[in-house]
Amino acid sequence: MEAGNDEAIRGLVTVRDWLRYAVGRFNRANLGYGQGTANALDEAAFLILETLRLPIDDINPWLDARLLDMERYALSERIETRAKRRVPAAYIVNAAYVQGRRFYVDERVIVPRSYIGELIGRGRLAAAMATDTPPADILDLCTGSGCLAILAAEAWPAAAIDATDISVDALLVAQKNVTAHGLDQRVRLLQGDLFAPVADKRYDLIIANPPYVAEAEIAAFRREHRAEPQIAHAGGADGLDIVRRILADAAAHLKPAGTLVVEIGTGRQFLSRERGDLEFLWLDTDESEGEVFALGAKALAPAAARPEPKRRSKAKAKG
Repeated sequence: MEAGNDEAIRGLVTVRDWLRYAVGRFNRANLGYGQGTANALDEAAFLILETLRLPIDDINPWLDARLLDMERYALSERIETRAKRRVPAAYIVNAAYVQGRRFYVDERVIVPRSYIGELIGRGRLAAAMATDTPPADILDLCTGSGCLAILAAEAWPAAAIDATDISVDALLVAQKNVTAHGLDQRVRLLQGDLFAPVADKRYDLIIANPPYVAEAEIAAFRREHRAEPQIAHAGGADGLDIVRRILADAAAHLKPAGTLVVEIGTGRQFLSRERGDLEFLWLDTDESEGEVFALGAKALAPAAARPEPKRRSKAKAKG
């Protein structure tokens, strides 16, 4: 259905009608998912609820609601945009949700979907830290939209948070989110490559959801993933180049009882073999197993020579 087709639009009266239509339209278009939703039904429900400014946690209470003409036209346009342009729904509505918090997003940042968000939001990250003392200083590397820095600020209300990103465009999006959540006085955004903007400062907690997708996987991306900034995915030949850099430099930026937490995708087995000198604590979530690790400052302190890394061929799309 083309946007502006009055007769077709009038035939779709309720939210249920539009949900059925959108799922069918997305299936016919053979869309890709994995950027906040896992299938056509979830994607359609998200797009409809966000367009209608309804709570996104459950579409069922609204299924029999009848829509106004202006609402039907808006849905028609957005459904067609999703089907034809093959961009994530989050870019169409300029919104993504992490742990129930709404964040502004657009094509300058990837759609946030880090497992670290769940670990922070559900209190699991605190249990993995090297000390029971709440962190006073937190660093978020590769902050993107700023969602993890914001969740950390909410989880530890007394902490000061620094958030770095190499992308100026990403930091402009992060600033919108920091301001929207009223955290301008507590979250400091810094432009630069990993630890470079913080000089010699040390932290109680460093979190990172860096680019970790292998070159072969990026080459095979569907259009939806190609719509995201590729710099936020590209982790080198085997996906672990930036993870290695973080491991090499983190000790110099952690306090003695500090903790490093990094999301790496599906590279656990390979990284564990390569860095057998490190005792990784692997943190599972409801949707992942062994894709996030924690390391204490003491474990990172030895400056032993590192072997020349081997290469693996694949890593899954950043999630």
